[in-house]
Amino acid sequence: MFYDGSKLLSLKDINKQQPEIFISTSNRSAGKTTYFGKKLVTDFLKHGKKFILLYRYAYEITGVADKFFSDIRGLFFPNFIMTAEAREKDTFTELFIEEIGKEDSKRPCGYAIALNKADNIKKCSHLLSDASIILFDEFQTESGLYASNEVQKLQSIHTSLARGSGKQVKYLPIIMISNFVSLLNPYYTALHISERLQADTNYLRGVGWVLEQGFNDSASQAQKESAFNRAFGDTSYNKFSAEKFYLNDNKSFVKKMTGRNSYIMTLKYDNEFFGLRLYPDSNILYLSASADMTSPKKYACRLEDMDEETTLVSTIPLYVQRLRGAFNGGQFRFQNLTCKSALFAVISY
Repeated sequence: MFYDGSKLLSLKDINKQQPEIFISTSNRSAGKTTYFGKKLVTDFLKHGKKFILLYRYAYEITGVADKFFSDIRGLFFPNFIMTAEAREKDTFTELFIEEIGKEDSKRPCGYAIALNKADNIKKCSHLLSDASIILFDEFQTESGLYASNEVQKLQSIHTSLARGSGKQVKYLPIIMISNFVSLLNPYYTALHISERLQADTNYLRGVGWVLEQGFNDSASQAQKESAFNRAFGDTSYNKFSAEKFYLNDNKSFVKKMTGRNSYIMTLKYDNEFFGLRLYPDSNILYLSASADMTSPKKYACRLEDMDEETTLVSTIPLYVQRLRGAFNGGQFRFQNLTCKSALFAVISY
């Protein structure tokens, strides 16, 4: 069974308005990249809609025509070839498609750009203003490494490109594709997805965005039956490839904790106070809405949470590192989802 993104693209956001960000996640080899790549090329051939391929770093654009088109060409477009040409001192790459054996059929169909070139792209955005959609594949990284200020760079690029054609702001949807990697990725944090997403969530809506958390059974079974994967057994990476499992996150639970414990610190988030306790018998850290206001250790989760009685917790990197490590090690439990949100505000990158 092949992936079909038509339902995701048909969804309205939480306010029943047209979203501009479409996020598609699933287990590996489910067919997301193939589906959306085919859609972009088909929409151009049928309707002349140009597209933008967004990458993280400039070096990823090398060989972009083959990288993007080789697989879908063999499946859907055997009579076409795609080529690329650098533009504006390698600020972006222009893509061309032509029909084999048909003279004068070569046409510009889109562009490839890099997040890290956001400042350069702003200066020549008028040259890309005829694009009607952006595709950002692998927006989550398995390494957990992202470009500096990555979300801001995406916002800058979209702002630069979503103008022109006689309009101050035009509708420019972006499709973001990824396998399950981490709830702590910067996009989930910025859109407040991290604290809302559950393992059994299929579709999630926010202001201006919709998210699909899919699962392809046939892709999962193929991964599990691979001799290579069977050789490595029940590793986290195999679960990530074949199951509805986030590679870099062990499951963190919302549940009530009881028993012997010691108080660690008080956290302030969104004008509420939360208590962090250690349960030594199970080595679990528990964040609850019950805070000890007499504790001398009071920390603000974010800059906007600060007051005269709190210190910004991020100014103590060792604390953040330890809390992040405990979360990734599955050592956290939460009284409720608000407590979970407070922790994400501290440990998110």
